[in-house]
Amino acid sequence: MTQAPPTTTTTDAARKIRMIIWIILGAVVAAGLIWYAVFTTTKPAPAALQPVGDAQLVREDSHRVTNPGTEKAQLVEFLDFECESCRAAVPLVEELKREYGDRITFVHRYFPLPGHRNSGTAALAVEAAAQQGKYEQMDTKMFETQPHWGEKQDSQAALFRTYAQELGLDLTQYDAAVANEATKVRIRKDVDDGTALGVTGTPTFFLNGEELTLNTEEQFRQLLDDASK
Repeated sequence: MTQAPPTTTTTDAARKIRMIIWIILGAVVAAGLIWYAVFTTTKPAPAALQPVGDAQLVREDSHRVTNPGTEKAQLVEFLDFECESCRAAVPLVEELKREYGDRITFVHRYFPLPGHRNSGTAALAVEAAAQQGKYEQMDTKMFETQPHWGEKQDSQAALFRTYAQELGLDLTQYDAAVANEATKVRIRKDVDDGTALGVTGTPTFFLNGEELTLNTEEQFRQLLDDASK
């Protein structure tokens, strides 16, 4: 792969800086490494996702954040809203959604890490918003505001409720969803699937059923290029 010359544009420089920050934060958050499996040169068809036991990589109720007319591939991300590395990855993932969203289905799955006091609470808030059709809006809100509530040891449930209000959600329905055991089961289902599939840290990406080992932004984009041809 040909590396861009040192005199790149400001955007290219920003991308490189963002990638470095993502890798460093991932090393801290995921205890030294963000683990992915290598994407093979012979990619399986999007439907050929291999479950582990009863685990599934994508379920009927999984949150699909792109809706391509003709799906060439699926990119599944297991994420934690309190994970700094996940937040650092958001700008790049948004760029990739714009570039490949007409060919690749991007799927989000919850994976709150036990070391994060409010990651589960955040997932509950996002899922409650999803039940009112506002998954992506609350997802965005959580990552935008993460520096204000992340790493706090006291519950941020009240703050997350203000986010629901700002998004125009019906708060009675929101409160009921947050308290509903079915909402918690929905999140645990994602965690159980991720655990069975070998997910140990976030963000973890699967492309067409294969866990990715990522080193650079350019490599990530090339994998998506190859998968979506």
